[in-house]
Amino acid sequence: MPHRPQEKASYPPTCKLNICPGSGFDPDLLFAPSCSLSADVGLDARAWARAAGTQGARQLMGFLAPFLHFWTPLTAAGDGRVRSGRLLAAALAAVIASPAAAQTGIKFSLDGPIEGPEALFLVPHDRGYFKSEGLEVVVDDAVTPLDPILRVASGGYELGFADINTLISYRDQHPSAPVKAVYVVYNKPAYAIVARKSRGIAEPRQLENKKVGAPTGSTFAQWPLFAKLNNIDVSKVAIEKIGIPVRAPMLAAGQIDAALGSSFRLYVDLKERGVPVDDIVLMLMANYGMKLYGNSIVVNAKFADEKPDLVKAFLRAFTRGLRGTIRNPAEAVDSILRRDDAARKEVELERVRMAISENVLTPEVKANGLGAIESARLEQSIEQLALVHAFKARPKPEEIFDAAFLPPPDQRKVN
Repeated sequence: MPHRPQEKASYPPTCKLNICPGSGFDPDLLFAPSCSLSADVGLDARAWARAAGTQGARQLMGFLAPFLHFWTPLTAAGDGRVRSGRLLAAALAAVIASPAAAQTGIKFSLDGPIEGPEALFLVPHDRGYFKSEGLEVVVDDAVTPLDPILRVASGGYELGFADINTLISYRDQHPSAPVKAVYVVYNKPAYAIVARKSRGIAEPRQLENKKVGAPTGSTFAQWPLFAKLNNIDVSKVAIEKIGIPVRAPMLAAGQIDAALGSSFRLYVDLKERGVPVDDIVLMLMANYGMKLYGNSIVVNAKFADEKPDLVKAFLRAFTRGLRGTIRNPAEAVDSILRRDDAARKEVELERVRMAISENVLTPEVKANGLGAIESARLEQSIEQLALVHAFKARPKPEEIFDAAFLPPPDQRKVN
């Protein structure tokens, strides 16, 4: 038998329940001897929903649902409150149908093609986590790492996935650009140098007198800093500008000795070309003195100021999906396979697992939770960038990253 809340006092013989803004709704009145809802409750519910917004509408639905379960058996028994139960159901239906409860459209830009690690954003979409927060999210791929920043700054996209150091550089050139980071996804950047041991490379200084393939992008942008931190004479390194499609083939064929790129892309691509694992040298820049953070979720600042609850809702849904992907990456990869018939599960799964283990689940994240930064480290990273970049005005950490939209710590903890 459904549990009935205990009555706290006697009630007047009749009462009227309006669901509208400022109605002072007391749920205990529902159990008065003769409680009725106003005949225009649907209109009142719509007004309430418009005023309360999507989140408020969801809260009302969540509250009313248990009472609907209570009234169902009473209806069958011929209880005198049948009319109230039916009208209550009408109120709930009105809220569900209300325009305020409709999904809010969000455009989200990736920083490259859809592959392995992009499952982090597709999982909350495919599993309905965004929808449960009242969001209809469209995820678009990109051509260059600058695309998400330009798209978000223009207002064409509300949010994006961008390299935080590319953002720092862009904001230095465009200080009024309305774009900021709100959630660090890659606590350690994926910048990497992948080399062939058979070409005489096992550590950074051995890149001197070698030919290195370097596509334009966020990893190449940090090559000067990596070289400086590791005492590499860049004048002795032959940098060959190449495109991403030919990077792994050239390295596999021995046309270059090493290449720059994201670890989980270049390393896996080279393996797929048949290069033996014991001949591949993976040098993550973050393991060689670099303090920088990596890719982050960025938001249009005007949008964030005007609709902070939507930004928070997006990050809640994303965090839920991220935690699920960490627990079960094999299932998460299915979101990639549904969008790319040519993708192979074992390949994309290796990319996701590398991204999680090397870039997402760092000791800092295990201690502090997903998404956050340590201000002292971000300050150090800006100081490192200043070693090779002449800032017009060196930014403060709070000008780059805004933690106000992060989910509560208990929702961001990982085991």
